[in-house]
Amino acid sequence: MTDQGTIRLAAPSDAAGILDIYAPFILNTAVTFELEVPTVQEMAQRIENTLARYPWVVWEVDRKVAGYAYASTYNERAAYQWSVVSSVYVDQSCRKQGGATRLYSALRDFLRLQGFHRVYAIIALPNQASERFHQGFGFEAVGTFHRAGFKLGQWHDVGWYELSIDHGGLESPVKTRTPMEVLKDASG
Repeated sequence: MTDQGTIRLAAPSDAAGILDIYAPFILNTAVTFELEVPTVQEMAQRIENTLARYPWVVWEVDRKVAGYAYASTYNERAAYQWSVVSSVYVDQSCRKQGGATRLYSALRDFLRLQGFHRVYAIIALPNQASERFHQGFGFEAVGTFHRAGFKLGQWHDVGWYELSIDHGGLESPVKTRTPMEVLKDASG
């Protein structure tokens, strides 16, 4: 790879590149508890659905998706609306180039501008690399769910990590904004 790349908002047209990264995690690891690789069309729909409320960012290097990060619903109940779950994936060939940190920084900044207050990471255990990465980014371990998922012939614990992105502990939250509202405000 010849350049540092660009972080940008994802589009449904990124689905094939995202699947190139995600499919090996589904098929060969317990990093994700998803068991079947979605189609390109299903992934494009996921991106579109996510962007209606949450950011999904990609790291593009030499015009190729090298990694991505996105936020999703923490819980459907209304009182949880200021909390999200985050995920980050980087292509095997692009690891240790700072892409995951750049992706998470962009995601965190976007979420902060939207008005969210807490970000949770859910890590299938054992996964020391992911635990170290999240702790280095400022996430704190808040709990472990034991034997929460079964994949690749064995049970896996799940670690929950929390990152505060609130604005100094507001007494009451402000209304969250969509990614498109944030971009519109930033551009004019």
